[in-house]
Amino acid sequence: QVQLVESGGGSVQTGGSLTLSCTVSGDILSSNCLGWFRQAPGKERVGVAILYTHSNITYNSASGTGRFYIGRGNATNLVHLRLNNLKPDDTAMYYCAAGPGDSRGYCRMVASEYHYWGQGTQVTISS
Repeated sequence: QVQLVESGGGSVQTGGSLTLSCTVSGDILSSNCLGWFRQAPGKERVGVAILYTHSNITYNSASGTGRFYIGRGNATNLVHLRLNNLKPDDTAMYYCAAGPGDSRGYCRMVASEYHYWGQGTQVTISS
């Protein structure tokens, strides 16, 4: 079992920055993948960034490349998502998730491949 708790959301103006944190408890290494997803009202949940738990290799979505950065904190059970140059379209609930990956163990931004989810933290960007 893995438990995840997000924190760090809030309201900022366009161009601002936020750092979201995900505290992971339980057997983190049993999950090959850690990911951040977001869901805006009336829209699907989509991946933002992912991290391989054993190698710390990371990947970003196209919308996040150059602006969003996922990384491990000083403690192995912390995963951060740094959000820079935020835009109103980034307004959403942001979720941390953990999972085994696809059938070959690859981490993808596919929500159904993540078995454990946090409760989410709201990010609101005003123009």
